[in-house]
Amino acid sequence: MERRDKCNYYLDIAETVMERGTCLRRNYGAIIVKHDEIVSSGYSGAPRGRQNCIDLGYCRREQMNIPRGERYELCRSVHAEANAIISAKRSAMLGATLYLAGKDMQTGALVPDATACAMCKRLIINAGIEMVVIRQTKDKYKIINVHEWITDDDSLSDELGY
Repeated sequence: MERRDKCNYYLDIAETVMERGTCLRRNYGAIIVKHDEIVSSGYSGAPRGRQNCIDLGYCRREQMNIPRGERYELCRSVHAEANAIISAKRSAMLGATLYLAGKDMQTGALVPDATACAMCKRLIINAGIEMVVIRQTKDKYKIINVHEWITDDDSLSDELGY
């Protein structure tokens, strides 16, 4: 029996956390790990006390045919990365790794090209998280050094359309 590698072990946990998500489009699960200990977890869902999309039975962005990656201010959900960051002390996140897994709710398939949105990137940077590991398939993942998000500042890009 072959032992599961550490990155996929933590991604498996993030994927389990994702199952609590309440988004009708895409659910994500995130865990923050430092020194081989889980610091916090988060999944996609409406702010505490507000109705979730699964309770309402619709997604506003879906109804408006808004493409992926656009107009997040219309989304009811707090993203998984943000929820994990909100649940942790900054001192516990300094130098930590965030593991992220996403699932398309229409197909049930993993989101192979998942990434953090621009707002979550900013939160991850300010939290002091050092690495982000994103699940692509059940066994493959990509590792991002957060410092790259600092030096390659996508908020200065003309391609965002703002």
